[in-house]
Amino acid sequence: MPVVPIQRLDDPRLADYVGLRDRDLRRAAEGLFVGEQLLVVERMLEIAGAVRSVLVAERLVARVAPRVPPEVPLYSAPQALLEQVAGFPLHRGVLAIGSRSALPRPSLDELASGSGTSARGRLLLACEDIVGIDNIGMLFRVAAAFAADGVLLSPRCHDPLYRKSLRVSIGHALHVPFHRAALWPEALERLRERGIAVIGAALDDGAAELDALPVPERAALVVGTEFAGISEAVRRRCDALIRIPMAPGVDSLNVAVAAGICLHRFRRAIDRRAAAGGGSDRSAAGAVP
Repeated sequence: MPVVPIQRLDDPRLADYVGLRDRDLRRAAEGLFVGEQLLVVERMLEIAGAVRSVLVAERLVARVAPRVPPEVPLYSAPQALLEQVAGFPLHRGVLAIGSRSALPRPSLDELASGSGTSARGRLLLACEDIVGIDNIGMLFRVAAAFAADGVLLSPRCHDPLYRKSLRVSIGHALHVPFHRAALWPEALERLRERGIAVIGAALDDGAAELDALPVPERAALVVGTEFAGISEAVRRRCDALIRIPMAPGVDSLNVAVAAGICLHRFRRAIDRRAAAGGGSDRSAAGAVP
């Protein structure tokens, strides 16, 4: 499909894009999401049927057009018009409208079990009440970086496909499977029933130091808000609590930083065990201290 130049704000082909700042939070109800910046849009285009259209600044047409398949409408507009359409300064000059129905949405049981070889050595990230736009995006970026097999969200967590969250994740929220739990923290009990050890990140003095914990072969790391941490109801459902040793006078880390440190430790341990030919009774899901 050729590039379609657009010069007027009232062009009906721009209807999905007009006033994104105000409409962003309603996109989920419409079954849509917005991708902003080239890396995010490229990751959207990797998923068949996920992109309804792409809107690009005139100065970027030559760079973007070769990446857009012919079945996806590609519109171009002057930078000034594009910013009028979006309702905010769009320095990166690329937007796309996506369809949520094209993205895989595993059930809780599917997230827990996986399939084939991925079912062995499973690593999940569970997020309780992460309402910060940047934090939810960074958590998905961290989950992708350390090969988490999926993310479990409590009902209050922010939408990882919200425009800014998706941008912060650099599009990884599109490819890391996630499930939003209807019941929380009961969803964690379901993980335990499926043989996944639930490990809570906490600042408690009684929590085990991260390096001292025998990493289970199938584990879910639970993180909460930076100030309140994980709730008491979640703590009661954890097989173990861990903490990251820090220098005196440092109270806590950003939740995404903390999750990254823990996931790195878990993933290395799980992969080393797999490379060595399997686990042991000490590292089985129910054997954490």
